[in-house]
Amino acid sequence: MTRQVPNFVNGEHHFSQSSRIADIHNPATGDIIAQVALSSASEINHIVSHSLKAQLSWREQSPLKRARVMFKFKELLEHNTKELATLISQEHGKTHSDAKGELTRGIEVVEFACGIPHLLKGEFSSHVGTGVDSFSMMQPLGVCVGITPFNFPAMVPLWMYPIALCCGNSFILKPSEKAPSASIKMAELLQQAGLPDGVFQVVHGDKEIVDALLSHPDIAAVSFVGSTPVAKTIYQKGCAEGKRVQALGGAKNHLLVMPDADLQRVGNALMAAAYGATGERCMAISVAVVVGDKTADALIEHLAPRVESLKVGPGLAQPENDMGPLISEAHLLKVRGYIEQGAKEGAELVVDGRELESETGYFLGGTLFDHVTPNMRIYREEIFGPVLAVVRVESYEQGLALINGHEFANGTAIFTQNGHWAHHFYQHVEVGMVGINVPIPVPMAFHSFGGWKRSIFGPLNMHGPDGVRFYTRMKTVTSSWPQDLNLDTQYSMPTME
Repeated sequence: MTRQVPNFVNGEHHFSQSSRIADIHNPATGDIIAQVALSSASEINHIVSHSLKAQLSWREQSPLKRARVMFKFKELLEHNTKELATLISQEHGKTHSDAKGELTRGIEVVEFACGIPHLLKGEFSSHVGTGVDSFSMMQPLGVCVGITPFNFPAMVPLWMYPIALCCGNSFILKPSEKAPSASIKMAELLQQAGLPDGVFQVVHGDKEIVDALLSHPDIAAVSFVGSTPVAKTIYQKGCAEGKRVQALGGAKNHLLVMPDADLQRVGNALMAAAYGATGERCMAISVAVVVGDKTADALIEHLAPRVESLKVGPGLAQPENDMGPLISEAHLLKVRGYIEQGAKEGAELVVDGRELESETGYFLGGTLFDHVTPNMRIYREEIFGPVLAVVRVESYEQGLALINGHEFANGTAIFTQNGHWAHHFYQHVEVGMVGINVPIPVPMAFHSFGGWKRSIFGPLNMHGPDGVRFYTRMKTVTSSWPQDLNLDTQYSMPTME
């Protein structure tokens, strides 16, 4: 019998009675390994009612007690890393080491959340001689929702709910129905860590359940990571319903290669950033902007044999492969279509990943394009696969203008040995996250993650201080007390019966 992935409602596994069922495939074989019921909108009221009730008591726990649950949760995550990474590899397809790396970055956010009691402190001022004091406090919003993508089944949810929970909110997670099992396991670990029932719940579904969550009057905030069209829609619908929304969208991350860059180091960086996780990550480098034909020729000569020799196979294979499969057959066909389109538009297809032979699974080899121009679709649009486009420019200024002119502004990087160019680049590039000789500039957990332009909708980023600001609201209290009290008067404390 095929394994059924349940919801996690009020501390228990709960199997939706919906007749709409989604198959979960192992991308390495194409086989169905589990199924998940796509919950209906009619189930949301029941789930939200548990969140509302649980949040009322959870918010009254001291920040220190809430943090202690996160300390225990961190310990359990570390103890169960192997099992979680295996679930991720089975349903997403990424290599086991990549899945473990995802968990490590997620655990860093849990560690940050453990220190949130310090960040919940407000400000205090006393107007001496007037008897007027003023102070502020950060209070939770209520019931919060996270809608997360398939490519990071553990890390992206961990960007959201540890911070939301430590701030005193309850949380409903709607993970991708393509890779849902890790979320259920983490819900079980939170329960083991001492989190009260109903404070964290998991519900599976598709657009129907998302629309129900966005319109529910008792949902206070929504966090989302996914494609730009969906991010924009969720932001607009959520805001129209009076909710606080942060919605992270697509990316087209550029790496600017200066003529003085160490090409060996650049090559290593691009192999990891363009082809790691099969290119299915929002911080993947998909465009190398190279200054000068001489530098571009040398880089292509360096990259081509390395891309051709990438080991592609199952994510759980031993010895480990360099790349696993793409998430689904539909996505494989989409990425193959982009490769075909790029060749038709005149880009030079140096390495064609479609030539990879595989009888089963959704495999695609590493692909490398040269002489890509800004008018081509493979430059303008997010491909989300192992495809690297090389764009040649004549100068640093032209490269900077190219990057600043793109509609996506999630992450970027420059490789150079010249401090002047590096300083000018991070000061003037119009992108949210910038790397200097670092190919994937993902901020540490104590900073905030987020891009600019159409890579994000909403003023606050994920995790870090912005995460605390997003999941709380400030209350300011001004108080006045009489100034003519006789301090010599002896008062007796009332007895407590």
